[in-house]
Amino acid sequence: MRHTLIIMALLAVPVSSVHAQMTTPMTRGSTVQANGSAATPVTYVNGMPPVMDHNIYAHALLDEFEARYNTDGGQFRYDGQAWVGTDYNKLWLKSEGTVGTNGRFGDGDHEVLYDRAISRYFDVQTGVRMDIDNGPTRAWGAVGIQGLALYFFDVEATAYFSDRGAAGRLQGSYDLLLTNRLILQPQVELNFYSQSDPARANGRGLSNIDTGLRLRYEWHRKFAPYIGVTYSGTFDQATTLARARGEHDLHNLNFTFGVRTWF
Repeated sequence: MRHTLIIMALLAVPVSSVHAQMTTPMTRGSTVQANGSAATPVTYVNGMPPVMDHNIYAHALLDEFEARYNTDGGQFRYDGQAWVGTDYNKLWLKSEGTVGTNGRFGDGDHEVLYDRAISRYFDVQTGVRMDIDNGPTRAWGAVGIQGLALYFFDVEATAYFSDRGAAGRLQGSYDLLLTNRLILQPQVELNFYSQSDPARANGRGLSNIDTGLRLRYEWHRKFAPYIGVTYSGTFDQATTLARARGEHDLHNLNFTFGVRTWF
């Protein structure tokens, strides 16, 4: 009889009251200790719980892998970068170069950078740059920013320094979506030097420019063939230095085709 009364008493307790007793500590943001007493309430910055922002990711982009043709012959150019790290800290690698009409590898620029996110759209980068190609090797320190400017322009601005003076590079591009897969991309790169370097045909001031207009079709999101028109040229002192070295293709307007890929 006693057991029957106990069972009837338990069944008389409303389920909703039991559920409320179980969930009340959690909805108040409190933790429950082993002895059943409530601990200090849990508080979040701006009321937002923490996110998983320390996972390690990797990304690589071969932005230019192309052949260029004009009346003087053909050229090959590549430009790519890759990074590995977290949302805030990354190891960033960049490399570019050109095989000219003379068959020599030039414009070899290779960089190893530490990247730190400073805002939602921009990172600051610092590291070393090595000019390694057919010409004399040069080493530079590097510091700059990279990210998305207003209206989602992809921009890079980097300053370099060494015992040979200072240098600067400005790069920018923009993806204009004609359709979901057909994309028109204007692109420009400008290089500046504080001192001339005759061995590498780099002149003081604006030394050279590389720009183009490319139309790509993203057959797959990670693989896009493209065609376009590109221009590369040297200016001011760089023009004089290049002619002294016997170079004649100082201003090239090229028909270009290639592929863009990433993973």
